[in-house]
Amino acid sequence: MPQFETHRPVPHTPNQMFDLVADVERYPEFLPLCEALVIRNRKERDGKVLLVADMTVGYKAIRETFTTQVLLNKAERAIDVKYIDGPFKYLDNRWRFQPAENGSVIDFFIDYEFKSRILGALMGSMFDRAFRMFTDAFETRAGKIYA
Repeated sequence: MPQFETHRPVPHTPNQMFDLVADVERYPEFLPLCEALVIRNRKERDGKVLLVADMTVGYKAIRETFTTQVLLNKAERAIDVKYIDGPFKYLDNRWRFQPAENGSVIDFFIDYEFKSRILGALMGSMFDRAFRMFTDAFETRAGKIYA
């Protein structure tokens, strides 16, 4: 039942950071272990966007694809990810982008558990490291895009 949470100040606006994280199709370009991301479905309603996406992650010879539902709520600067299918028992991921002096604060939370103990033993530490690197990867990407 690994869990990771961070609150990270960045020198970019909340809307810039929201847009960067919401651009899920670009994840394979810069996100650690993300090899592919395919949007299966996209619906817009009341200013919110609901995506169903398949993300493939890999490390060495191990590859896993999982499906999530991603709710993009720009008005509230919130992104909520709910697990649908794949190697996890559950996965809960939330992003929040708060205004702060000289930029914003990114609140990132993820909680997950693999279905299989064997897969958890094989991939668990890799996923844990990757999730800890996510905020770094997004901050580095923001520096390149919004510099």
